Amino acid sequence: MKIRMLLGLAAALALAACESMAPTTAVAPAATAAKVEVMWLGQATFRIISPGGKVIVTDPWLRTNPLTPAEFKTLENFKKIDALLVTHGHFDHIADAPALAQQYNVPLRGPGDLLSTVMTLGVLPANLLPRMNKGGTVEVAPGITATAVRAEHSSIYVWRNPATNKDETHPGGEAIGWILELENGFRIYHAGDTGVFGDMKLIGERYKPDLALVPIGGNFTMDPADATWVVKDLLKPRAVIPMHYGTNPLAKGTAAQFTAAMGTGSGVQVHVAKPGEPLKF
Repeated sequence: MKIRMLLGLAAALALAACESMAPTTAVAPAATAAKVEVMWLGQATFRIISPGGKVIVTDPWLRTNPLTPAEFKTLENFKKIDALLVTHGHFDHIADAPALAQQYNVPLRGPGDLLSTVMTLGVLPANLLPRMNKGGTVEVAPGITATAVRAEHSSIYVWRNPATNKDETHPGGEAIGWILELENGFRIYHAGDTGVFGDMKLIGERYKPDLALVPIGGNFTMDPADATWVVKDLLKPRAVIPMHYGTNPLAKGTAAQFTAAMGTGSGVQVHVAKPGEPLKF
């Protein structure tokens, strides 16, 4: 009996010794969280690259936009587009959307009635014009959703009739804004063209945007003073980028005015984007 006990103890000690000599597997350091890249291309046009590498383009006015860098006036240079969104039918928000939709075979997302007009006129085929409306949420790329929200603005679609070579004005539906939620939960509120409206407080409370893209030019949209009040008191995002200024002499608001009005102490980071220079979040 004693011999069995001694043999068992010896075996246990030998096993423990072997385990203690086994090499320790190194633990790899945690991967750095992927960033969100936001590039302003003038007016309300942005190229957003998600943490998963998806490319989102909003309100594309590129080829005749005075602020768009030369590289992006050539539409082939986008290389890929996974999601394409417009907020309304005015030329400076949709001008290059049909060409991009066709070139990259990507659906154009926008106000449902605007897209019906685009389809009826034969600008794009129905398969590139999925319809939705305010309150709707759709997956625009794997892991990325877009929700259509209210905007306080008008919308028409001006189309050059090839038969007459004359411009025609068609219904553009109602303007919208977008809430984008990326793969990592980062939320971007693209306000589109808008004046101040009380439901911006609801947008801030419901969606809690990490980043707000807000117009500041005035005349057609909010000016710097209104945009500041909206950001500080209604939306309360973590960060804001001013947009829709610097292309039209009637829209006189400037980034300097907006930055001065925002001041310090609000808790909102103000990022003044330069066209073509990426910002990381």
